[in-house]
Amino acid sequence: MPPMNMVELFVNQKKTGRERTRQVTSLLREEQMSWRPVPGALAIGEMLRHMWVSEEGVRRVALENDFAYYEKRIPGGLAAVVGTPRTLAEELKELDRVHAETLEAVARFPLERWDEERVHEALGFRRKAGVVLFGINEHEVHHRAQLMTYLRMLGTPAPEPFARR
Repeated sequence: MPPMNMVELFVNQKKTGRERTRQVTSLLREEQMSWRPVPGALAIGEMLRHMWVSEEGVRRVALENDFAYYEKRIPGGLAAVVGTPRTLAEELKELDRVHAETLEAVARFPLERWDEERVHEALGFRRKAGVVLFGINEHEVHHRAQLMTYLRMLGTPAPEPFARR
């Protein structure tokens, strides 16, 4: 089997990660959407919304060199971009929509452009498009782990991060 290129690696990692996220989010309940472990922490609904809003905005940085998300988020904080969560079903639907859009857009993004730099001097931002894209996957892993911790705090046994053999 030939080695994977960066696009294939990203897509495989993203699909695998999303399946894992679906396992975790399937354990969430509507009545938990406003729960937060301590004041000031993201509530479950806010975290779900942040995950898809961020992915959409960061994808635009990587693929379109569009910094609108960061231009609003960095000076205004997370509240400036997240908005108000809707129902659990709606937030999960948006997660899936944005995931599918990311996969489609990345598949169309030429491999030779993955090394292009995305630069926004005023924000102190300078990263290659590919690095920005892989950051989307890392961001999802981070928040999936937070959701697993929240679920455990609520008494719901969340699945282990790795399958036991």
